[in-house]
Amino acid sequence: MPTQDARHYRGIDPFTDDQIDLWVVDGFITREPVHGAETAVDGGWIIPGLVDAHNHVGIAPGLGVTIEQAREYARADVRAGTLLIREVGSPLDTHPLDGDPGSPRFIRSGKHIARPKRYLRDYGVDLENPDELAAEVTRQARDGDGWVKIVGDWIDREVGDLAPLWTRGQLDAAVAAAHAEDARITAHVFGADALPDLIAAGVDCIEHGTGLTTDLMDAMVDRSIALVPTLIQVENFPGIADGADRFPTYQANMRKLYENAGAVFAAAREAGVPMFAGTDAGGFVEHGRIVDEIDAMAAVGFGARDALYAASVAPREWLGAGVLDDGDPADFLVLDDDPRVDLTTLRRPREIVCSGLTV
Repeated sequence: MPTQDARHYRGIDPFTDDQIDLWVVDGFITREPVHGAETAVDGGWIIPGLVDAHNHVGIAPGLGVTIEQAREYARADVRAGTLLIREVGSPLDTHPLDGDPGSPRFIRSGKHIARPKRYLRDYGVDLENPDELAAEVTRQARDGDGWVKIVGDWIDREVGDLAPLWTRGQLDAAVAAAHAEDARITAHVFGADALPDLIAAGVDCIEHGTGLTTDLMDAMVDRSIALVPTLIQVENFPGIADGADRFPTYQANMRKLYENAGAVFAAAREAGVPMFAGTDAGGFVEHGRIVDEIDAMAAVGFGARDALYAASVAPREWLGAGVLDDGDPADFLVLDDDPRVDLTTLRRPREIVCSGLTV
């Protein structure tokens, strides 16, 4: 008997050159042929839905984001092909978006964990007592979807420059607390000084990482610590520096980090650090810019194929999400042209299929 509303898609996998045949039934993929299914696409290239591995749907300039505003931000990301978001910190609980057929899937880290006057005001949890970091990590792990986000460095106004927020002992306890909850822990870091303790403590990921050195890259490889470089956010470093006239040392540091970023990220890739695409949408960066991030990664040495892989298959495997296998959610893009040759094809997909529905 024919299955109601079943659809068949045929195309080429740009990472293997193999033909893909998949059927969509009730929002999920089956690789077994479905009798009577309508062939929706026959030709082109098929890739898993893009992944934004650093995104803040619950944040916008001025804060106070409502769930309906967050829904619109999420849908802007979907229209750009982002069908899975790792939301690394949000003052708004975006769980009500789960199950919305027009929204991407989410993997969340709860709220940012910082210290008073050491991060953006009202964005997260400010710990008066930094020794409570491990306990707060436990709380945020239980509110998230398998991740916790800490602020590793920020401007210290007494120092006048970027400086670490936590001691090595506090970080050791925080990592242990996250892992005890079967969660992974990631850290925002712009500069260099906070990185050695974070990496030695065994965090699972570094966000931004513009202060990395070759020895720290090697340590990340040894410990399987990932990096989400947020290249299009790094483009805002000069503007951030321009607005910090009271702190000339910080200004100079941010400008130097910006100038060196391309070489740092190219070296991290060459060293073998696992790297994934993330836009940091929600603050200075608008939603729906994942292709800009892919272009930026291609430009620092990834090339088109590997940049696309770092925004699709690789982060899905890292996050334990579907990659078009039997039983996976039907989240994928159909492209008219080979993206290994022309990344601009990502800006004009023939179809975006989100939770089995054509967007």
